[in-house]
Amino acid sequence: MTKKDIILKVADQTKLKQTDVKRVIQMTIDCMIDALMRGEKIELRNFGVFKVKQRKSRTGRNPRTGQTVPVPPRKVVVFKPGLDMKTKV
Repeated sequence: MTKKDIILKVADQTKLKQTDVKRVIQMTIDCMIDALMRGEKIELRNFGVFKVKQRKSRTGRNPRTGQTVPVPPRKVVVFKPGLDMKTKV
C-alpha cells in the first residue's frame, strides 16, 4: 500500500477532497519526521512506537574484497509494533 492508496481510501470513506486528505497526511508525516530528528519518541496507541536509536561504530567487511572497513556510528529509526497490531498481523 502506498501513500496514494491511503489518500484515496481516506478520501473515499470521509467524502473529503483528495487534495485536503493529501495535505493532512503529508503534514502528519512531516511532524513525525521532525519529532524523530529531535530525538523524540512517537507513540501511536494500538499501532506502535517509532524511536531513534544510536548504533555504535564497528568493524565491517567489504563482501567483494573481504577487506575490513570501519563503520562509523549512526542513528537509525526503529519501529516496535503495538499489541493490537501484533495480534491482528
